[in-house]
Amino acid sequence: MEQTDYMKKIEEYGGDILVSEGMLSEKQFVQHGTTTTYDHSVAVTEMCLRLAKKFHSKADERTLIRGALLHDYFLYDWHKPHGHLHAFRHSKKALENAARDFELSPVERNMILSHMFPLGRFPRYRESALLCIADKICSLRETFHRKKPAPAQTETSEK
Repeated sequence: MEQTDYMKKIEEYGGDILVSEGMLSEKQFVQHGTTTTYDHSVAVTEMCLRLAKKFHSKADERTLIRGALLHDYFLYDWHKPHGHLHAFRHSKKALENAARDFELSPVERNMILSHMFPLGRFPRYRESALLCIADKICSLRETFHRKKPAPAQTETSEK
């Protein structure tokens, strides 16, 4: 499955989330490195689908996509002072916000609450476990593979 196929699935099952006011506000918050929370959430969702395919998982795609898109729906800049202990607390805030804005299944709730395992709750469902793994993979990539600025142009290189 190509990246565009994954995005079609994400838009099919999570289109309402992607265009929601809360999700769009994630574009203004940096998550890891230079990656916004919005882009991180979409990347994690795509990674979940890739892992489900790789592991031949019987995960429910709709649930997997919706829970993954909302896993970091905490809606604040965690780099500011109120982000103290963010790694331990943001799952609960993300669940509060997601439950306020969307109807959530018990699996989606567990996905959001447990995605930081072992810092948080235990992932009770296959979708939760896939999200936990996908989030770690994407977080590491975003943190350690930051986009480097383009080299400065010099007079000699412009000639």
